[in-house]
Amino acid sequence: MGPTVLIIEDDADTRLGLSVRLRASGFVTLLASDGAVGVLLAQRERPDIILLDLGLPAGDGFTVLQRLKSSSLSSSIAIIVLSARDPAVNRPKALELGATSYLQKPCEPSDLLSELRRFLPDNPTPAISSAGASSELLVPSA
Repeated sequence: MGPTVLIIEDDADTRLGLSVRLRASGFVTLLASDGAVGVLLAQRERPDIILLDLGLPAGDGFTVLQRLKSSSLSSSIAIIVLSARDPAVNRPKALELGATSYLQKPCEPSDLLSELRRFLPDNPTPAISSAGASSELLVPSA
């Protein structure tokens, strides 16, 4: 099984698109449609990396980022903010709050994969596997 990425994204099409791309590259994906479920999944499943959108229901991305970084259960997880919001304003704030990296939407798939691999333990390269197609956990928002 490959490294696990938790995708916290409220847009269903974006969430699914990211999941499909990552699973095709050997990652296991966990999906959350809002911040509350994202925090719960992060603390319960302890993914290797979190992809976090800033515009979320049930806690905007900055609030989610603060909650994740303030909890001993999730504070060590790398968090990559992936947002369409103005990076001049939001990148410095996200990094100050503990984000590991900030990518602007839309993002080239190769750039996203490169960024994800930067933050994996010992920088392993996931192998493409058919097991990835069925390794997704979807938790609907409460």
